[in-house]
Amino acid sequence: MEGSNFNGVVMSLDRFIGIKPKKDEGKIEVLKNLLKDIGIEGARIIEEKVDQQFKALEYLHKNLQNNELFIKLVIANALVSYQLSSTGENWWWEFSEYFSKKRKISIYQAYKEFLPSSKTNKRLVNVKLSRLEKVNSFLEGLTLDELKAYYQNMLKLNLDLANILNADKRAKTIVFAVKMFGYASRIVFDDFIPYPMEIAIPKDVRISNYTKRFTSEDPTGFWNMIARDVKIPPLHIDSILWTALGRDERIKRDLKIYLGEKAEKVLKLVNL
Repeated sequence: MEGSNFNGVVMSLDRFIGIKPKKDEGKIEVLKNLLKDIGIEGARIIEEKVDQQFKALEYLHKNLQNNELFIKLVIANALVSYQLSSTGENWWWEFSEYFSKKRKISIYQAYKEFLPSSKTNKRLVNVKLSRLEKVNSFLEGLTLDELKAYYQNMLKLNLDLANILNADKRAKTIVFAVKMFGYASRIVFDDFIPYPMEIAIPKDVRISNYTKRFTSEDPTGFWNMIARDVKIPPLHIDSILWTALGRDERIKRDLKIYLGEKAEKVLKLVNL
């Protein structure tokens, strides 16, 4: 009797352990083919010509005329880019317009004035200021040469930011900070260095919901697998998906202007 119960438990555990994530292999194959057709060069065009966040950074860089401060501000701003009161695009334009009027500043002190008055980033102000206080001395101490070295080794920046903030290196704002740092460095150093394959996609609600169309597994692991198969780093895939899932008609217009035939590939991702 006891043996029978034990065997039953083992069999139940075997069935439980054997459960695998559900996958729609057909959809995943279509997804991969579309991403391969778009490619890393298509992702770059999307980032530099379509993404309003990149355009906002170009505006700030032109007006600030301080390469070192520009990159540091972008990192700081990315680290508090969550729980927004408006769209990310509006937040980055507000940031760029605000700091375009500044010159020599202490980053932390500047944000003590900026965040409480922000129209697009009103939530958790004290928590965000505390985060900036933790990273302030690190940012203030960086030289332009050290920032350039980080651009050549973005994995190190990913790890260093995570350690300073006692956060997971895959945390949404940590990897997003690396992404925006890459944008800023591209503008300053006039050089395109692809993001490392090892840095995860920012896992937000949008990505989590989109991932469910293909699989029930963890989004980070899924997109890491997709990235390896299509040979496009996760942060660049994020740029493609951000565009595909956007609702702004200006995005569709710019896609057609700058991506040509590949624009249709991007738009097809929406309906998978």
